[in-house]
Amino acid sequence: MVFGCSKSSTDEGNGEENPELVGNEGTDGGVKLYFPQENMLCNIGSNVTPTESTVYFEWEANGSDNYKITIENLLTGNVIQEETSADIIPIVLQRATPYKWFIVSVKGSKTERSPTWQFYNSGPGVQSYAPFPAVIVAPNMAENLAATSSVTLQWTGSDVDDDIAGYDVYFGTSANPNIKVSDITATQTNVPVTSGNIYYWKVITKDSLGNTSDSGTYQFIVQ
Repeated sequence: MVFGCSKSSTDEGNGEENPELVGNEGTDGGVKLYFPQENMLCNIGSNVTPTESTVYFEWEANGSDNYKITIENLLTGNVIQEETSADIIPIVLQRATPYKWFIVSVKGSKTERSPTWQFYNSGPGVQSYAPFPAVIVAPNMAENLAATSSVTLQWTGSDVDDDIAGYDVYFGTSANPNIKVSDITATQTNVPVTSGNIYYWKVITKDSLGNTSDSGTYQFIVQ
């Protein structure tokens, strides 16, 4: 097995040495994630085919009875879940695909959840990767907001190539909202709202080479 992570826009390397594993500090539930690292391009060298590779997920054991890993394909929404008593597990994933993952540890009746990390599983011949889909911060999905005349939409963006050029925000009362603002570089924008309506919104992230990603559509209610 050979694997590695790098923050690079070039094609996958040989990955001849393991990177220094740096655990996440200040976790929500005491479970430290190690690999694949947050917002990184992962160059995988185990059981590689043109479309798939085996990624070894690793975290710090905290004396729990077992661990449940959840991995989501950010392009399709497909979810993989596996359980193990070890602190490392191999999972076969699609290449040239962004993912997010987290761990839930179980000890007796007590459960703890790690933060969620995202990464890109590198693909053959890929020189540039689309940004990660924007992570919605506020309002939360299906959140009920008190009566107000405006709402601040907030999100975060990241990209293994570090070349996010801007965001397009779609917003409205239709489940398929129209574009509200385009090519903004801020990660928030104010929108007018009216009490008694359900609003839908999403964020398209764009990089300097024209690659895009879609946050998916969220909704909230103004009372």
